[in-house]
Amino acid sequence: MIADAIDQLSRAQVQRLIDGGNVSVGGAIATRPGARVKAGDAIEVRVPPPDPLEVLPEPIPLVVLHEDRDLIVIDKPAGLVVHPAAGHASGTLVNALLYHCTDLSGIGGVMRPGIVHRLDKDTSGVLVAAKSDRAHASLTAQFAAKSRGEPGVERSYLAITSPAPPAPSGTLRTLYGRHPVDRKRFSSKVQAGKPAVTHWQIVESLRDAALVRLVLETGRTHQIRVHAADHGWPLVGDPVYGRRGAPRVIARQALHAEHLAFDHPATGTRVRFDTRPPEDFAAALAALRA
Repeated sequence: MIADAIDQLSRAQVQRLIDGGNVSVGGAIATRPGARVKAGDAIEVRVPPPDPLEVLPEPIPLVVLHEDRDLIVIDKPAGLVVHPAAGHASGTLVNALLYHCTDLSGIGGVMRPGIVHRLDKDTSGVLVAAKSDRAHASLTAQFAAKSRGEPGVERSYLAITSPAPPAPSGTLRTLYGRHPVDRKRFSSKVQAGKPAVTHWQIVESLRDAALVRLVLETGRTHQIRVHAADHGWPLVGDPVYGRRGAPRVIARQALHAEHLAFDHPATGTRVRFDTRPPEDFAAALAALRA
């Protein structure tokens, strides 16, 4: 209800405001998002100023594809963690963005200012970050819609799998959730979970492998890596979901976010960004063509 009434706030941001005691219903502090509201109840929402950033700016080089007052789009290199977390207190994309952008949106929190979506540390490719609160709200909503399988954000990836998928193209539709045994992993072989849909097409056949383009209809954590592995054609170099005996041609999972499209938060215009795979990915392809 609140997110529908206040365009600048996403449901995730409303949840954080409730958790912080910043929403009251009928004069009482709201403690959960599903609380009942009676006719005549006044709903008060207080949006506090962004917390002072505790993450320090660092002069980490960035390949900037586009930048304006609302957002910045980069070509993220493999090996760069998106935001600080356990074991990665510095040297992250957030540290780099704080150095590059003095006006980065703070509504994502002290540890994740501007971040509206992630790429795994060892996945390269296109990533957008918000520089204004209106951009953060808009982009967060668009990515949330994508996770629900609704039209909106377009995301496609290039991957090297081994072996090749069993057909030139296809679609994987599964349930998706935490692995029943290893809780650090995810699985598409669960009895209950959220829906996950990945479309795939072989771009090039290789030696005991294939270059595959994958288009996400939903956006679950590790979705491409899990879907490919669970269906018998894991990504080359994947340290978590890969297979023993796969070609050792790259020192990370061979996954590159090649395309990202979304509606610009300020203008509503559809914007599109594309990048080529980096050198290590290209070298892996060359080795498998030999």
